[in-house]
Amino acid sequence: MFYNKGMDAISRLKLLSDQMSLEPAEEHCSARFPNPKPDSRSDQLFVHPAQMPGGRQILLLKTLLTSACERDCFYCPFRAGRDFRRATFKPQEFANLFVGLARSRAAEGIFLSSGVAGGGVRTQDQLLDTADILRHKLGFRGYIHLKIMPGAQKAQVERAMQLADRVSVNLEAPNTERLARLAPHKVFLEELLTPLRWVEEIRRSTPPSKAWNGRWPSTVTQFVAGGADESDLELLTTTSWLNKNVSLKRAYFSAFHPIPDTPLENKAAVDPLREHRLYQASFLLRDYGFDLEELPFTSAGNLPLPSDPKLAWAQINLAEKPLEINKAERRELLRIPGIGMKGVESILVARRQSKLRDLSALKKLGILADRAAPFLLLDGRRASYQMSLL
Repeated sequence: MFYNKGMDAISRLKLLSDQMSLEPAEEHCSARFPNPKPDSRSDQLFVHPAQMPGGRQILLLKTLLTSACERDCFYCPFRAGRDFRRATFKPQEFANLFVGLARSRAAEGIFLSSGVAGGGVRTQDQLLDTADILRHKLGFRGYIHLKIMPGAQKAQVERAMQLADRVSVNLEAPNTERLARLAPHKVFLEELLTPLRWVEEIRRSTPPSKAWNGRWPSTVTQFVAGGADESDLELLTTTSWLNKNVSLKRAYFSAFHPIPDTPLENKAAVDPLREHRLYQASFLLRDYGFDLEELPFTSAGNLPLPSDPKLAWAQINLAEKPLEINKAERRELLRIPGIGMKGVESILVARRQSKLRDLSALKKLGILADRAAPFLLLDGRRASYQMSLL
């Protein structure tokens, strides 16, 4: 198999970024950017408008440093032995190319991952060298998300944290048993979970002044939802543990779909709605004060697809016992469908001034009032509302 033969740098970058839709990272957004239109070199690259931690919006390039990989993960298009054209960059070469894209405003930040070639330690060194060149030789001050490779050493994890704005370790599956069905040569505890623990240890033991911008990076992970026939309960149990124990910023879920010429090519694709429900449930655990035991799992341990989990919980717990909007505590208000975190703060401020007595007052606060109405009282009375068909 030939690498790079007959391909210039941009052609290689297009090939390396082509499959990155399979790896969710950072939130997509549709905002218009004040920047000039990206030049033609970014055509067909995986560059998308992304919202950074804190709300800033940039054009993010998602790519690999190499698509050569010695691992044989059953679901992965880059697995060893799969017949397709591969490409690779050396750190200095890639850094020069990306800075050119950044200077022309074709990309403003980067998510950089890699196939595993020559072992996890060597591959991690290649990623670190690339980031180090960008930061310290080429003066790039923008956003860098670095992948932590399976088998990386603790010192490498710390160096990644010093260079990046975000680091990630893909768990892929929620536990050892399920990972064996997806990636039989990855080790769940030692290779994947331990680096996430190291990140949290470093955050707690080392001053953030060691980081390039004086702040330790956030941490995320990814799961292949449905790839190992795991339940939503398994995925969310692990997510909840990560939230509490390693300060995980976010879990990403990628609904499994089969890739030709892989061992799972005949496995049925997972309904994308399942991915959506997992995200909703993970936000309830992370931001809304829900416990795992409160989520409305079916007997098989899955979330019901027809209804979002917050609404399903409210229909069970609040339909007959609605909350008084003028007295409910913050934690209670967060459990009412149609009221988000900003909405709760608006309610708490508004009701100090006067009682909230009708849905129009809630609508002025940005609340989805008709969605919330079945589960609340307004000054002791149920509100009339238009029932939603959703």
